[in-house]
Amino acid sequence: MTDQRELKLQAWCEAVTGYRQQQLQPVSGDASFRRYFRCSDGHRSYIAVDAPPPQESLQPFMAVAAAYAEQGLVVPTVVAADEQHGLMLQDDLGSALLLGELTAKSMADYYQQALTDLMKIMRVTDTDLGPLPAFDRALLERELALFHDWLVKTHLGLSMSEQQQQMWAEFCEAMINNALEQPQVGVHRDFHSRNIMVQAGRLAYIDFQDAVVGPITYDAVSLLRDCYIEWPPADIQGLSQGFFEQLQAEQLMTASVTLSQWQRWFDLMGMQRHTKAAGIFARLYHRDGKSGYLQDIPRTVNYLVQVSAHYPEFADYRAWLLNDIVPALAR
Repeated sequence: MTDQRELKLQAWCEAVTGYRQQQLQPVSGDASFRRYFRCSDGHRSYIAVDAPPPQESLQPFMAVAAAYAEQGLVVPTVVAADEQHGLMLQDDLGSALLLGELTAKSMADYYQQALTDLMKIMRVTDTDLGPLPAFDRALLERELALFHDWLVKTHLGLSMSEQQQQMWAEFCEAMINNALEQPQVGVHRDFHSRNIMVQAGRLAYIDFQDAVVGPITYDAVSLLRDCYIEWPPADIQGLSQGFFEQLQAEQLMTASVTLSQWQRWFDLMGMQRHTKAAGIFARLYHRDGKSGYLQDIPRTVNYLVQVSAHYPEFADYRAWLLNDIVPALAR
C-alpha cells in the first residue's frame, strides 16, 4: 500500500528527474526506518531513499560517502537530497548483493577484496561534519542491553535469576573492556554481505551512515562471522590471521600486538556484535513488525555458543545459552 511519505518521495523524484514516475519500485528496507525504491529518468536508474526525520538524518550518510569516495571506495553517488524532509536520490549500484554471490569457491577472493577495502575505511575517522562519533562505553552498553531486553525478555519470555544476572553483568563488562582496549579506527559498523554490492567483480559499499571510531576488529568480525551466512571456522581463522598480518604490514596496528591477542579481540568482539544483532532481530519483529530476521537468530546465537567454548571464563554464560536460550528458541 502506498503511504503519504512514498507519495511525497515520488513527487520529489519526478521534480528532480523531470520524468513522471509510473510507480516507485520497492528495493528493500533495512534494519531501520529507512526505505529504498528504484526510479528512473527515462534513461538511467536511480535509488530513491526515504529517511524520515527525526528518526533518520541524511547528513551522516552524505558526509561518510564523500570521505569513503576520497579513499577510492565505490559508494553511491548522491544525485540530489532534501535534508529537511529526508529524501535522497542516489545512483543505482544494481541489485547483486555479496550475499547472493558468495560460494565456497568465491568467498576467499571476495572477502580478501573486502578486507583490503576495509583498511581504507579504517583510515576515515572524520568527515566534513567533524570527527566520527566514538564507539564508547555508553553505546556498547546500549547494544548489549538489546539482547536481554528484546530477545531474552520480550521474545523468549525468560527471566534471569540473581546468579544469572551477575553472570550477565560480568559478560557485558568483559565485552566492553575488550572493545575499548583495542586500537580505535574508522568503523563502518554494519559491514556484512547484505551491505556490500558486487559490480563486475568489484565491491561497492552501502549503509554506512552509522560509522564511528571504534575497535579495530569490529568490521572484520562482522564480515567474517556474518549473521546471514556461515563458513567453516578454519576458513575464517585463515582469513582473520591474514588480515592481522596485513594490518601490521600497513602499520594500522603496531607490531607489539600478538596473534593470540588479536584472536581474543576478534572473538570477543564478534560475541558483542552477535549479542547486539540477536537483540535487534527480535526488536525488529516485536517493535517494527519485520519478521524476516527471526530466521537469522539461531545462527547468530550459535556463533555465541561456538566461540564461548574457547574461553573458560565464559563457561557459565555458555551453559546459560545452552540450557535456557537455545531450547527456548527451538520451541
